Amino acid sequence: MVKTGIDHIKEYADLFQNRRVGLLTGITGRNSENRSTIEILQETCELAVLFGAEHGVRGDAGAGEDVKTYTDKATGLTVYSLYGSERKRLTKEMLDTFDVLVYDIQDVGARFFTFISTLHHVLEDCAEAGKTLVVLDRPNPLGGALAEGGVLDMEYSSFVGCYPLAARYGLTCGELAGMMNEEQKMGCDLRIVPCTGWKRNSLFPEWGTIWQAPSPALMTFETTLLYAGLCLIEGTNLSEGRGTAAPFRVIGADYVDAEELMKAFNQAGLPGVVSTPVWFVPAASKHQGEKCGGILLHVTDYKKIRPMTVSITLLDLVRKLYPEQYRVLPPYREGGRPMLALLSGSDALLEDWNKDDILSAYERESRHFEERKKKFHIYE
Repeated sequence: MVKTGIDHIKEYADLFQNRRVGLLTGITGRNSENRSTIEILQETCELAVLFGAEHGVRGDAGAGEDVKTYTDKATGLTVYSLYGSERKRLTKEMLDTFDVLVYDIQDVGARFFTFISTLHHVLEDCAEAGKTLVVLDRPNPLGGALAEGGVLDMEYSSFVGCYPLAARYGLTCGELAGMMNEEQKMGCDLRIVPCTGWKRNSLFPEWGTIWQAPSPALMTFETTLLYAGLCLIEGTNLSEGRGTAAPFRVIGADYVDAEELMKAFNQAGLPGVVSTPVWFVPAASKHQGEKCGGILLHVTDYKKIRPMTVSITLLDLVRKLYPEQYRVLPPYREGGRPMLALLSGSDALLEDWNKDDILSAYERESRHFEERKKKFHIYE
């Protein structure tokens, strides 16, 4: 059974002795007995302040929701949000509340998940302020051996992609923190409390633990695995299934013929995945209240499926089947870049493109990234 960093916290008690502790966490911050990291740290050190990333400390904030500073009812501690329109960095006021900052959030192994950007920011901020950052490590649910997708071009960096990683990057949060700290020569006093029982090639179903949903849209591992590629759909006028019971498994639009798309997708013969036709009416997000046709994706082999290949294949099919209706969404704000470019990490999918060329480029980039990341592996 996999044990995460919080399960080994007592072995590292000297990191917190006579020091005020801040905790950056979310709903996944729990040990193998399902106890909250907040409760555990209250018992083992002087927990002084809480910080939340996207979705908040208790997991009660929706995707993109702006959370203001408030007092946590259960602990009486001040909670600062590091996700919102006002700020995404540690301010001097926040830095003055702790001596050591603890990070305990389960990531999903996909570059566009915003927890990575929050981790990068606190590394920089703690380094500049001379504060210690302790990462309670957690395994990567998508495994630690395989990388997939293109590597982010830093001209397209944003909060959904702030570092030159492959889309599926194959590192634990502790390994990733070490990579960013060393490659960028931040000089952060970074300490990693390791997990045990995890092997690089093991995916979540092999861990022997329950799934803690890191986001309201990622309630199952199957959805999370698909998200590692299908998140690109968010940059188009296709529905990625938000507002349905199966986000990132249901893909479609009001202009899609369900049977037609299902047949075309299944004929592609992609390993580890098959689709069935579906008609749906999203209760929220794109095409809200409109009847849409599309497909429901079923993962048949967790090890063989390549989510980014699924996404690029699906986008290629839709733009060819429905050339008059398919669209890349414009930037959210004037002067910004389209979300599809920010999510994919380049402008390659914005205009006319060739599927095979895109996938070949992704393959080269991800194999190079696999070699680059080995230097930072903690687990074999």
